[in-house]
Amino acid sequence: MNYTAPLWLPGGNLQTIWAAVAAGRFAGPKPAFRRERWDTPDNDFVDVDFLQGPHAADAPLMVVFHGLEGSSASHYAEALASVASTRGWACAVPHFRGCSGQINHAPRAYHSGDFEEIDWILRRFRASHRGSVVAVGISLGGNALMRWAGEMGAGAGEVVAAVASVCSPLDLAAGGWAIGRGFNRQVYTRMFLKSMVPKALLKLDQHPGLFSRERLLAARDLYEFDNVFTAPLHGFKNTEDYWARASAKPHMNRIGVPSLALNARNDPFIPAWSLPAASDVSASVTLWQPEEGGHVGFPSGPFPGSVQFMPEAVAGFFSDHL
Repeated sequence: MNYTAPLWLPGGNLQTIWAAVAAGRFAGPKPAFRRERWDTPDNDFVDVDFLQGPHAADAPLMVVFHGLEGSSASHYAEALASVASTRGWACAVPHFRGCSGQINHAPRAYHSGDFEEIDWILRRFRASHRGSVVAVGISLGGNALMRWAGEMGAGAGEVVAAVASVCSPLDLAAGGWAIGRGFNRQVYTRMFLKSMVPKALLKLDQHPGLFSRERLLAARDLYEFDNVFTAPLHGFKNTEDYWARASAKPHMNRIGVPSLALNARNDPFIPAWSLPAASDVSASVTLWQPEEGGHVGFPSGPFPGSVQFMPEAVAGFFSDHL
């Protein structure tokens, strides 16, 4: 697998931003989804968007776990759904709690290492779908998915045929360090906090006293936000404990299902030095680390470009293991 960025789009930041806001997402019609609401075991809910369109009942199902503050409307989700459609596959995008446009009920949200939630969702798909199930996680969703695969070991193969992570911060401390500095802090961190803080405040309105409003409003980076909100709401002592225990990288040597970990080495969110090496992962894991691509970018073709390179590559990997 080879990737070369267009000459007119140099650098990780441009490849990241252009892919998200301007590049083409699909070759045919815009993917259309229908929504189902699934009740969770803890009396909450997750919303799952299913790609509409014809496919055989036993066609492969590609499950897409979105990234931080993502949804089925994210550029990568629409691109993956489009590629699934052209292959005659089913596709579904489960939304992490609070990401579907409606705040969830429970005194929790979602986090990078939520492998229990991944397990419940994937097993429900496995129980209801006649064909093979494959799963791809983008950024945060990919870390959670790989964390699940490491936790399950060979047992993951009872649920899915293969998994993939794309531009995932498999070492969360390294990713947190990178996104909290310089340009990243001024642009990407502010973008994430712009939606995360209001949703956290809605959670506080639902559950008064859950955390300190003053400390949350004072948070200026993801480290501080996670220390006030994400870590304590999900059973971690603090940000350091959360980032250490939720990171997938230390568990990737136990993965027993065919897995692809795709990371661009110029990803502004993820330092190249933090990426897993062959010695860090099991023989079931394929590492693909091209020099370029940005964060969930991989734009290709003439101006204005397309983001279908990554979905085609991921789908090709899955096809080899179906």
